[in-house]
This record gives sequence, structure tokens and C-alpha cells, in this order.
Amino acid sequence: MPIRLNENEEIVRVVREGLKARGGYCPCRRDSTEDTKCICREFREQMADPDFEGYCHCMLYYKYNESK
Repeated sequence: MPIRLNENEEIVRVVREGLKARGGYCPCRRDSTEDTKCICREFREQMADPDFEGYCHCMLYYKYNESK
């Protein structure tokens, strides 16, 4: 499955700084659980969906839909 970083370098920088500050947990989430550890559970489930195309919750990663 093709995944890429957001093309907006500022978003990537800010999210990576947040990840570093939170020990690898999504900076967009309040809780720090295995479900919110980057790559978060929500996006892993979206990546498994062959029809999904879009960004993860924090906009760091983008998954292409291979069937389009």
C-alpha cells in the first residue's frame, strides 16, 4: 500500500515535533495509549481498507487508494 508523508513541510515539521515531545504518541490526541502511538490504530485500520484514500488523523501520512 503506498503511503507518503504530507507534502506540506510545515505540517510534517510540527507533527514530528509533537511526536517527539509526546514520546511517539499522536500530538492530536489527548490520551497516550497503544491506540494513539504513531502510526495510530485508526490509521492502521484505514490502511487495511483497500478503498480508503486520505490522511491520517494528524495529517502526517497519506495513503493512496491503489484501486483508483
